[in-house]
Amino acid sequence: MKLWVKIFIGLILGALTGFVLGEKAIYLKPLGTIFLNLINMIIVLLILSSMTVGITSIHDPKKLSRVGGKTMGIYLMTTFIAILVGLTLGNVFDLGSSLTLQAVEPVTTKTPSLGDIVMDIFPSNPIASMVNGHILQVIVFAVFLGLAINFSGPKGKPLLHVLESLADVMYRLTSLIMEFSPIGVFGIMAWVAGTFGLTLLFPLLKFLAVYYFACALHLIVIYGGLLKGIARLQLWPFFRGMGDATMMAFSTCSSAATLPVAMHCAQENLGVSKNISNFVLPLGITMNMNGTAIYQTMSAVFIAKAYGIPLDLSNYVTLTLTAALSAIGTAGVPGGGFIMLSAVLTSVGLPLEGLALMAGIDRLREMVTTTLNILGDAAVTVFIAKQEGELDERRYYHSELVEFDSSEA
Repeated sequence: MKLWVKIFIGLILGALTGFVLGEKAIYLKPLGTIFLNLINMIIVLLILSSMTVGITSIHDPKKLSRVGGKTMGIYLMTTFIAILVGLTLGNVFDLGSSLTLQAVEPVTTKTPSLGDIVMDIFPSNPIASMVNGHILQVIVFAVFLGLAINFSGPKGKPLLHVLESLADVMYRLTSLIMEFSPIGVFGIMAWVAGTFGLTLLFPLLKFLAVYYFACALHLIVIYGGLLKGIARLQLWPFFRGMGDATMMAFSTCSSAATLPVAMHCAQENLGVSKNISNFVLPLGITMNMNGTAIYQTMSAVFIAKAYGIPLDLSNYVTLTLTAALSAIGTAGVPGGGFIMLSAVLTSVGLPLEGLALMAGIDRLREMVTTTLNILGDAAVTVFIAKQEGELDERRYYHSELVEFDSSEA
């Protein structure tokens, strides 16, 4: 049985158990608390290793001077737009406000000024930042560390190998911890359902519906506008040509697993040169997670309103910065966005118990997240190819599609 099915079963059983036990279901909450502690345990090392390794993948200075610079500029722009979409729709639809949850440990945060936020993201002691859980400082340190490794050339390779090994181990540890998620979700959902009853389920369904709408809006307006409005290309051939990659992303919830199919679709069906697709698409898997960015900020708004924690301007600035950096550092594997959500919540002092609320619907969310991520990467790839004169428009508009052969991967 797949993990997402187990999590969904845990959600249903937890809710039913909570309805039956009522307030006595609080005795099951330690199951969820232990699961959340395990997630909290891996955050710092996961972010440090995955972010650093991700940054080191941008290592060709000649390509970065033109194609790379243009690509990263578009990726960053669409990521920030995605963050604004998540924050805006989360507040417009007032997600989570119908809930009145209480954190186990009340969250008290001192509201800093905008100047303090900017200064505070640069760590004076990265070790202390990791020990104290200052996630944004850890992310910034990882960015600088990755760049320094690239500039160090062969002498930086040994450290890179260590961090790559650490990243692989942390991904494996994440997978192990996620095996406990059905039990953790069961415990917290039982407690929440026993305390609040059916009032919990409707806000979650509302969140999912608004999230789907946000992803569709972002895909059509931003990426559709990029292709049709600027590149002067029709949209239907693009969506038709990316059909195999879309289904792969939707079913696997893994950008990394979908990459070979996406590259095949871009080259064979859309007419993108190998030179462009082999550079832009893998870079997008690393740093262009628009679906994840929408999810993280929308979830933060949902959880803040659910727990009655007001967010001011400085909190939104912090959310924007953390979500942008964590989206760049999110691994393109199932559950990556959910794990990195903990970093976003921590950055503005939101309770990690909120993760349990999102876990039950995470697989339904992640299918659409991965689809948007892959289609966004492909749209930017086609756009860059058109700008660089490396797009075969005859193939782009051709009616016959080339079937993907798994042996190519």
